[in-house]
Amino acid sequence: MAGDADVKRRIKSVENTRQITRTMELVATSKLKKASDRVQAARPYADALQEIVGGLYSPALSEKYPILRRPKEVSRAAVVLLTANRGLCGGFNSNLIKQARNLMEDLRAQGIETELHIAGKKGVAYFRFRGEEITTEKVNVGDSPTVDDAEAIIAPVRERFENGQVDAVYLVSSKFKSAMSTPPHTRDLLPISGDENASSADVYILSPSGDMILERILPVYIRNAVYTALVENAAAEQGARRSAMKSATDNAGDVLEHLTRTYNRARQAQITQEIAEIVGGSAALE
Repeated sequence: MAGDADVKRRIKSVENTRQITRTMELVATSKLKKASDRVQAARPYADALQEIVGGLYSPALSEKYPILRRPKEVSRAAVVLLTANRGLCGGFNSNLIKQARNLMEDLRAQGIETELHIAGKKGVAYFRFRGEEITTEKVNVGDSPTVDDAEAIIAPVRERFENGQVDAVYLVSSKFKSAMSTPPHTRDLLPISGDENASSADVYILSPSGDMILERILPVYIRNAVYTALVENAAAEQGARRSAMKSATDNAGDVLEHLTRTYNRARQAQITQEIAEIVGGSAALE
């Protein structure tokens, strides 16, 4: 029967789809473990840099180090958006894009001009489609981000801040809390904030000089902030993909169960009809 053949084709198609989504779920699970390990390894160093920079900061240093300047008024801001290069990860990319879009709308509503810097094919494709100008873009960050990737993303933005071309830099990425909780997050990256809890009584023995330490550590601090965001984004992406593929696999199983039941009922009805015809023909011959 033509109907039975169609159902069998649909069953085969769903089985193939379920096999693919199940494989992607397993791959994402494997990558998630490695990505979450990188997050845990990166956070202590990031926290230590934050503490050091916050403790050494003072307003007088902003005249000497452009990266520490604090504009009296913000007239132009840079938004750095981190997204994935691939889809099939639920609302991961759309949530990040929405966060960046809302941030830009809020800034523009305050009369602040914005410029967009994006890492990730999904973010680039979306804002290109909307006709938004993208100042810089990077689409070759892999599943295992490196410090060089972070430097390539933030270097032109940092330079624009130091030159006074932008007055603030915001970083939009996912905060990796767990595999099931990866909310979009906006961080004020520049200007650098001092540690309000640090006091003048804090004593540091610096070797080499404090100027040399700051000159070297400030770019490292900004770069590491982006690197930490990249590794958290990578872990969040795998967590979102695993959840999405598990849901797709479960849904495929439900569809497959329904189609199998439908096929079996159709076959049973066909067999019953054939038996009835045989019995009827036999009775007519008697």
